[in-house]
Amino acid sequence: MAHIAVVGAGSWGTAIAALLGEKGLSVRMWARSHEVADGIAHDRRNPRYLTDRPLVLADSVTATTDLAVAVRGADTVVMATPSKAMRTAAEAVAEHYASQPVVSLAKGLEPGSNLRMTEVLDEVLGDVSRLAALSGPNHAEEVAQRIPSATVIAAYDQEVARRLQGLFMSPYFRVYTNPDVVGVELCGASKNVIAVATGISDGLGYGDNTRAALMTRGLAEMARLGRAVNADNLTYMGLAGMGDLVVTCTSRHSRNRRLGEMVGRGELPLRDDPADEFFARTHMVAEGAFAAVTIDELAKSLSVEMPITRQVRGILREGVHPSAAVEALMTRSATDERHGMGLVDDGGGRQ
Repeated sequence: MAHIAVVGAGSWGTAIAALLGEKGLSVRMWARSHEVADGIAHDRRNPRYLTDRPLVLADSVTATTDLAVAVRGADTVVMATPSKAMRTAAEAVAEHYASQPVVSLAKGLEPGSNLRMTEVLDEVLGDVSRLAALSGPNHAEEVAQRIPSATVIAAYDQEVARRLQGLFMSPYFRVYTNPDVVGVELCGASKNVIAVATGISDGLGYGDNTRAALMTRGLAEMARLGRAVNADNLTYMGLAGMGDLVVTCTSRHSRNRRLGEMVGRGELPLRDDPADEFFARTHMVAEGAFAAVTIDELAKSLSVEMPITRQVRGILREGVHPSAAVEALMTRSATDERHGMGLVDDGGGRQ
């Protein structure tokens, strides 16, 4: 029986462990919390996450707080930690790493370095040909309920991609491959920022027109960043791009949209760190709060203009009032819609 290690026992890690366990695979989850590990071991449920409709895990899914127990001898390692914790988790995994495939589930860039998750894993573990990222419109709550969903596996080696495609594929979870690792990972990080923006818009009481504008122009600036690093334009029109953007900006399950809504309604004081307060209240990490900084920094380093991202960073990290950010976006210089969209070879330009 294949043994899969899942490093991280949050919502997404738990949902993926459940999916793999239902396929009859031996899954060993690593949890930081003894409460979570004990709950999974004794009650077959995660006591902290996915509790609205409790998910019963298969008997083949076990949990431990000992990383060595989880990882040693694994055929595949699934990294289900937030982006800011990926390097620390990978360094711990490295002590037991035996060149098996490693899949990142995180949708963000590393704070400080602005590296993608597979770049972080490559620095720590090496052997980039064994690395992959799974990304798409996949809320853990719906995957846990076996609601039909689709996703993308992006890997540097297509044989590894096909192997992982078969590993994760199930009757309710359809998996596609995509060789564009750069584009898939950047989509996953940058769409979270746009979701925060749409949440802020909703929190301010704006309507469907505003949300549609933010999503459409958000996709344009996402793709413009992708073009600057030679990502494939088609990735931005697929599941990891448009698909994930739509679900994250509109779903009641979206923690990034929820963070934005709370900011827009004034429930998270801007004088404090809204992301920290959000985590304290929900026990959930809103990756968009960190990506607003990392994506903005990456864009500036590449001379790519991302005005929505810039304003979200201003609101979350610099105390800019949302109404001032809206005015800044709405009063920018007039331009042609197609100019600078990033989806065609137009030479860049303003949004």
